[in-house]
Amino acid sequence: MDDLEAEAGDPEELSVRPYTITQGRTAPSRDDLTLITIVTTVDPPPGRSASRGLQPEHQVILRQCRGSAAVAEISAELNLPVSVTKILIDDLVARGQVTTRPPIAMAAGNESDMNLLRAVRDGLRRL
Repeated sequence: MDDLEAEAGDPEELSVRPYTITQGRTAPSRDDLTLITIVTTVDPPPGRSASRGLQPEHQVILRQCRGSAAVAEISAELNLPVSVTKILIDDLVARGQVTTRPPIAMAAGNESDMNLLRAVRDGLRRL
């Protein structure tokens, strides 16, 4: 094996790791997680350990989302595929350790933001 292959890591190991992290699951149980869904950590009840039974990746998500983060940001921080990240977030939602919501502008249904997006789209089409 040359130095480049050693740096890149074993391809077989890279494909097995996400499968191991998700315990064989290939999709989250919920379908409302998008790249821009905002995830926020929920404080655990007094006396309950927030990290009991969690994998290191779950713990990274909990730390990162203390100040809220988008699914895409979490995936980048973990250096994992978005599909794997969504499964991990779904685990934490099921445990009541994080909440999710669409971005504020989408949640509010802000029509002026939609008008701006349409204007940008139309301008790009004219180019």
